[in-house]
Amino acid sequence: MTVHEHTLKSLYGDMVQWRRHLHRHPELSFQEYKTSAMIAELLEKWGLEVRRGVAGTGVVARLAGGRPGRTIALRADIDALPIQDAKACEYRSEVPGVMHACGHDGHTAELLAVARYYSLHRDETAGSRLFLFQPGEETLPGGAIRMIEDGALDGVDAIYGVHLWSPMPCGTAATRSGPFMATPDEFEIEIVGRGGHGGLPHESKDALVTGAALVSALQTIVSRSVNPLDAAVLSVGRFSAGTANNVIAASSMLAGTVRSFNKEMRALLRGRMEQIVKHTCEMHGCDYRFRYIEGYPPVVNDEREAERVLRQIAEHLPGSGTAPCERIMAGEDFSYYLERKPGCFFFVGAGRESGDSAPHHHPMFDLEEEAMLHAARLLVAVADDAALDSD
Repeated sequence: MTVHEHTLKSLYGDMVQWRRHLHRHPELSFQEYKTSAMIAELLEKWGLEVRRGVAGTGVVARLAGGRPGRTIALRADIDALPIQDAKACEYRSEVPGVMHACGHDGHTAELLAVARYYSLHRDETAGSRLFLFQPGEETLPGGAIRMIEDGALDGVDAIYGVHLWSPMPCGTAATRSGPFMATPDEFEIEIVGRGGHGGLPHESKDALVTGAALVSALQTIVSRSVNPLDAAVLSVGRFSAGTANNVIAASSMLAGTVRSFNKEMRALLRGRMEQIVKHTCEMHGCDYRFRYIEGYPPVVNDEREAERVLRQIAEHLPGSGTAPCERIMAGEDFSYYLERKPGCFFFVGAGRESGDSAPHHHPMFDLEEEAMLHAARLLVAVADDAALDSD
């Protein structure tokens, strides 16, 4: 089917307006009450069949086309992050300590535009479109699994999602078949020693020194226990200990993240962590509490659906090239949808051509807003192509 470019371009101003409104009024995971109300009101106004309160604050809308075809789901995440917006612009966040620092405002705006597009071309649309506006992507265990439990994938034949991606320049897009994004696991380690006088360290069990040794020891897991041809990351992101300059720390705390692409690697990393934590703490005479939190599964794109997306990228954004992109160690709960239905998750470039865009989850994060138009075009092209499949 032909993508009606004039319709999409006519919606670009609305996309920008919606996105900037959401950027000014961000809401944290599972608190997206005003966001979901705005989404539902627009969808109802356009004549879609709307279900509110999915997964708590999510919205699901269905549009039945005028021609036979399959049911294709498209998803956008709608939550913001607990980050203070440091930008100086007219759409800067008005909520202290909360901002859209990952592009979910753009995801919401572009999917609203796609829904509006189909409402204007309903008669010539093959099959049905299901629009999933999902809460809580940024907070474990995530909103996707709750959306599925609430029946969001019932009757769906295939599902697709987009992440606007600032490391890639606007006007490009990319994906790959198979493992694409990693498991974002987390860990917390509390070390319990015995505090004491800084001048009499022999009478104490130093939880700070134990923690420092553990930070170094954990780094050997990837460098010495993982095949160099495989991919894995272990990063300690937090380390706190001590109360005064002349006091031996009685306790310390480490926390961080572990990334991998399959269950075998996940098990290896977790097992080695448990061994190293146990023996390092015993060596220093300290007790410990170790907590490993499994995050989302890896994002694994269906081979056939990834090829479909790459074909549409080549046709509609020819400057992107056709080669599959590299895997990335970031995580995404879109993985839950792909465990149940064939589909594909892909990136659409939203960064400056100069390459100096602020990274995701940064106080200065922003989007090149034209990326929303490219993402909407690709979502329409992919959905139309998939709806006409004979399988």
